[in-house]
Amino acid sequence: MPNQLAHEKSPYLLQHADNPVDWYPWSDAAFEKARQENKPVFLSIGYATCHWCHVMAHESFEDIDVANYLNKNFVSIKVDREERPDVDQIYMFVCQALTGRGGWPLTVFLTPDQKPFYAGTYFPKLSRMGMPGFLDVLAQINNVWRKEPNRVVQSCEAINTAINQPLKDLGASPELDLAVLMRAYNQLTTAFDPQQGGFSQAPKFPSPHHMIFLLRWHDRDRMSSAREMVEKTLQSMRHGGIFDQIGLGFHRYSVDEKWLVPHFEKMLYDQALLAMAYVEAYQLTGDQTYAQVAREIFTYVIRDMTDPEGGFYSAEDADTLGQEGLFYVWRPEEVEAVLGKEEARLYCRFYDITSAGNFEEGGSIPNITIPAVDFARQEGISPEELESRLEAAREKLFAARDKRVHPLKDDKIITSWNGLMIAALAKGAQALGDKSYAAAAGRAADFIKKNLKTPDGGLLRRYRQGEAALPGYLDDYVYLTWGLIELYEATLEVGHLEEALSMTQRMIDLFWDADGGGLTLSGKNNETLITKVKDVYDGAVPSGNSVAALNLWRLGRMTGRVDLEETADKLTKVFAHQAAAHPMAYTQFMIALDAMLGPSCEVVLVGDAGDETTQAMAEMIQRAWLPRKVFLHWDDRGQNRRLAELAPFVDSLQAINGRPTVYVCQGYACQNPVTDIESLEKALTSLIC
Repeated sequence: MPNQLAHEKSPYLLQHADNPVDWYPWSDAAFEKARQENKPVFLSIGYATCHWCHVMAHESFEDIDVANYLNKNFVSIKVDREERPDVDQIYMFVCQALTGRGGWPLTVFLTPDQKPFYAGTYFPKLSRMGMPGFLDVLAQINNVWRKEPNRVVQSCEAINTAINQPLKDLGASPELDLAVLMRAYNQLTTAFDPQQGGFSQAPKFPSPHHMIFLLRWHDRDRMSSAREMVEKTLQSMRHGGIFDQIGLGFHRYSVDEKWLVPHFEKMLYDQALLAMAYVEAYQLTGDQTYAQVAREIFTYVIRDMTDPEGGFYSAEDADTLGQEGLFYVWRPEEVEAVLGKEEARLYCRFYDITSAGNFEEGGSIPNITIPAVDFARQEGISPEELESRLEAAREKLFAARDKRVHPLKDDKIITSWNGLMIAALAKGAQALGDKSYAAAAGRAADFIKKNLKTPDGGLLRRYRQGEAALPGYLDDYVYLTWGLIELYEATLEVGHLEEALSMTQRMIDLFWDADGGGLTLSGKNNETLITKVKDVYDGAVPSGNSVAALNLWRLGRMTGRVDLEETADKLTKVFAHQAAAHPMAYTQFMIALDAMLGPSCEVVLVGDAGDETTQAMAEMIQRAWLPRKVFLHWDDRGQNRRLAELAPFVDSLQAINGRPTVYVCQGYACQNPVTDIESLEKALTSLIC
C-alpha cells in the first residue's frame, strides 16, 4: 500500500511512496502525529539522483524489519532537499556541527517541535566496517527517548543554542579591498593541483566560480598564474571521464584526482555554471576549444533536459538498474558491434576503452589520455580526419546507447536552477553569436513567468506535472534575476530588465534582515522553522547573498540607482569578517567584490534596433571580454520610453548625425562617443573593465 508520499510531485518522494515505511512529507500533520503519540521524528533528506540515498533506501527503507520498527516507534518524514532548501540547510548545519561532516542521505532525529537531537548521514542496515547499523541506531534513539528524556532535552538545548547564536561582535569590519582578492588568489594557488587541475585532491569538484574569479584576477595581474590554473582545469575536465564523451555534458564530480571516475549524476546547475566558465575562458583567450565545450553543454541541456514548454529539468541519476554508471561505461566488443573493427580500434584507443577497463567489473569510462594532434600523427592521418571520424563514431555510439535503459530523469523544474541556465545560455548567445541560445533562455524565462510567478509578483519554487508549489526562496529570486540581467544584455529587450528590477525589489522586501543586515534564505512568505539561515558560503552553487550583491551592483550601474549600489555595499559588509578570513570559500562573493572595486565601465548603444550597423555594434560589445561592464541599448527615436523610465540618464543620449552611436564611460569618466565599427573596436580594446 502506498504511504503518505503518494500524492506528492517530487520524483524523490515518489520513489519512496511504495516503501513499507509509513512516510509523511514535511507537514503539520506529521509533527502533530508525533506530539499526540509522543514519538520522536525520523527525518530523512535526500534527492532523486543521489546514489547513497538509493543504497540506504534499498537496504533499509524497503526492508520490512526496518519499516516495522520505524512505524512502531517513530514518525518518519521524507524531504526532497531541492524542494526544501531551508529544511535541508538547517539540519545539514546540525549534522556538520555534531559529526564534523555532512552529505546525503541526511539522517536527523527530532522532537515533535522540530528540535534536532541526533544526526548522521548514510547508515547501513546492520553494523559493518566500523559504521553503526541503522537498526542499532534506531534502537538506541528509541531507548533514550523512552528512558532518558533529560538527555534528549539537554541535546536539543545545546544544538538550539548553537544554531541560533547571533554573530559575535567582531569589531569593525575589515576593509574589503584588493588585498582580500589577492588573498583569495593566493589560497587558490596553494590548493591548486598542477598535475591534473582543480583545487583539491580526491574527490574533486569542478567549482566553476573559482575559475570565473581567477579569470578576473588575471585581468588585474597578467603575471599571475590565474589564467594557467583555469585553462589547465578546464582542459583536464573536458578530457576526463567527468565529461560525458558520448552524450555530452558534465557529471557531478570526480571521485579520483584525475577527473577519470565521476559520480555519474548530472545536475542542471553544474551544466549552467560550467558553461559560464567555458564561455568566459573563450572570451578571454579566443580559444575555440572552450567555445566548443560550451556548445556541447548547451547541446546536452537543450536535447535532454528541456521540457517541451521551455523549462529545464533538474537532474539525471547516477544509477541504472541499481548500478552506478552502467549507462555510461563501455567494453571494446560493445564498441566494435556498433562501429566495426577498424573504427572501433581507433575510437577505443583514443578514448581509453580497453579489455582490462578503467572502472568496475572491466568496464571503461571514455576519456582522452593523449592530445588529438599527437594521436593523429601516430595514426598517420590529419587532425581534421581524426576529428571527423571520432565525431561520426560518437554519433553512432550515442544512438546505440540511447537504446539502453536510461537513468532516472528528475523532471521537476526548479526556479533557481532555471535562472542559472538562463544566465548561461544568455552569456553563450552573446559570446558565441548564437541567437538560438538566447531563444532557449527566453522560452525558459517565459515558462517561469507563466507557471511559477504568483499574481502579486512573487515566485514559487517548483513545477512538475502541471503543479507549481512552495513559496520561492532567496536563490530563486537572485538566480532568476541573474538570468534576466544576462538575457537583457543578450537580447536588449527592455522587458527583461524591468523584470529583473521588479524581482530585486521583491527580494529586498521578502528576505532582507532588518536586524542584522544581509539576506536570509527563507523570507516572509516561507514557513517559519526553528531558525533562519543567512549564508554566504559559495559551495556547489553560489550563495544567494553573493549573487545578490553582484545583481544589485549591476542593476545600480545600469539604471543609475545609487540606492541599489548602497544596498550591495551594505550586504558585503555584513559578511566582511567571514569573507576576509578565508576568501577561497567565497569566490562568488569575490566576483561581486571585484566588480564593486572596479575598474568598471558602462556602455550604451544608441540607435535603431533594426539597423545593421546597430546590430553589428551590439554583437561586438557582447563578444568582448569586459567582465565588469554593463550594457544598455537606447532607441532615441522616442518610440520606446520604457528604458528611460528605468534609467533616466539615457534620455540625454542621442545618435550623432543619425548614425548608431556608442557611449562608453569608465571609472566615472566618459569617453568621446563613437559612430563606426573601427572606432568601436579600438575603444573596446582599450577598455579595462
